[in-house]
Amino acid sequence: MNILAIDTSNQVLGVSVLKGDQIIGEVMTNLTKNHSVRLMPAIEKLMKEVSMRPEELDKIIVAKGPGSYTGVRIGVSTAKTMAWALDIPVVGVSSLEVLSYQGRFFNGVICPFFDARRGLVFTGLYQWRNNHLEAVFEEKNLLMEDVLQTLKEQETNVLFLSPDIAIYKEAIEKGLGERAIIPEGPYHIPQAGHLGLAGLTKQPDTTHALTPNYLRLAEAEANWLKAQKENENHG
Repeated sequence: MNILAIDTSNQVLGVSVLKGDQIIGEVMTNLTKNHSVRLMPAIEKLMKEVSMRPEELDKIIVAKGPGSYTGVRIGVSTAKTMAWALDIPVVGVSSLEVLSYQGRFFNGVICPFFDARRGLVFTGLYQWRNNHLEAVFEEKNLLMEDVLQTLKEQETNVLFLSPDIAIYKEAIEKGLGERAIIPEGPYHIPQAGHLGLAGLTKQPDTTHALTPNYLRLAEAEANWLKAQKENENHG
């Protein structure tokens, strides 16, 4: 099975081509987002390098968010358009699930996250069991301080993975101490090859029904939550 995987859900732009579970080509850039301009040239270049024509593809897998509103929309729209034109299945995969593949050999809880601003993060909790990734806490848009409070109660080591790790590193280490495992830089970057593997056995989405998972609170709700926290801290 020939698979094209597309991830534009955050700053990293990733494209990979797989034959079954074998990654035969991958392109990744970690630059200022300009995905609308760079995505199709990246796909065309990679397909040419692996000597594969679009009509030879059997499936398209796309990171459906959460993440950048514009980035998620670009990736999902491109994947749906290609899948419709080629009459092949399309599969949407959580961007947080893809990032969790960087902790595939970690024995403990994995906390991938993306900064959602104002102290909020898109996050979920995962754990690898028998070479299978399981969600242990559903994906939500939460204040990082609430995430850390939840993790304090779990009494286990936690692997934090995020391209935005620098923003919260101090708070994480202060909150969990030695239980917080923060790896080196490369582990915080999602890989398009992992996206392909994550979607390999998932059931296809209905092409026109596939929608981005923005996972974003309404601004009014976010402001209310922040105000409540401030009142608690000063109360």
